[in-house]
Amino acid sequence: MLKIRGNILRLTGARPTRQQLVQAIVAMYRVAITELPADVTTALRRARQHETNPRAKYVLNMMLKNIDLAKTETRPLCQDTGIPLVYVQYQSRQYKQLELKRIIKDATTLATRQVPLRANAFDIVQGKVIGNYPVIYCKETPDTSSIQLLLKGGGSENVSRVYQLPDTTLGAERDFAGIEKCILDTMIKAQGRGCPPYSIGAAVCGSMEEASYRAKNRHLLLLNQHNPNPKLAAFERRLLKKINALGIGPMGVGGKTTALAVKFTTRYVHPASWFVGVSVGCWSMRRTTLHLP
Repeated sequence: MLKIRGNILRLTGARPTRQQLVQAIVAMYRVAITELPADVTTALRRARQHETNPRAKYVLNMMLKNIDLAKTETRPLCQDTGIPLVYVQYQSRQYKQLELKRIIKDATTLATRQVPLRANAFDIVQGKVIGNYPVIYCKETPDTSSIQLLLKGGGSENVSRVYQLPDTTLGAERDFAGIEKCILDTMIKAQGRGCPPYSIGAAVCGSMEEASYRAKNRHLLLLNQHNPNPKLAAFERRLLKKINALGIGPMGVGGKTTALAVKFTTRYVHPASWFVGVSVGCWSMRRTTLHLP
């Protein structure tokens, strides 16, 4: 049986059949594109309450009205239904990685027709649209199995960046001050083009691909989820304050609310390479989680 509460879905009972799992993932897509997670909606309401710029307050009002209409009428929150990023944790005793990937791809094809999703995947070799193609990350775990879905809009993806430190153009060295300059530079270059207020994910790592991956998966965290490391938590708070002081505001119209949250993480760097990944998420931060038996 599939149970849905907010943006959390749960399959209960025995191990689901292939068809049950496909239908549950289709339901994930439907929830993700029509219902914004409660923590994001709460953050937008709080921003409206504290916003003093009339244009910014108007834009936030329209966003909140859009959220209500999308849920009531089961319509997409945004015409760009995003790039499907799927994060799978699975017990190998219960599930096989290859089969899960096939199920997710089949469910994405079905969801594109049934929900519907906008066909966002374009094959540049064949020169045609192929529907939607999920990017799938799998990790084996000993105890629980789940599927997390993040729909990443093209506008916010286009303003995301990866930096290599030191960066002489920014005067950014291999330290926290240098990392801060990279994240602020991303915001200054983005302005309103990625549909703020933003959710910012950032990471510093020893390789380019890991920095990009870890920055992006910060979007799976709740906006009100605090960093367990006190130094990094303070860094996030300081950055959020500086980003909102830029005055870019909702959709770039000005105001106090350029970002709702900053989520930062670190991994081991290499003596010769520091990469800073900055993943920008739009105001419509669409994510769902499906728990498997």
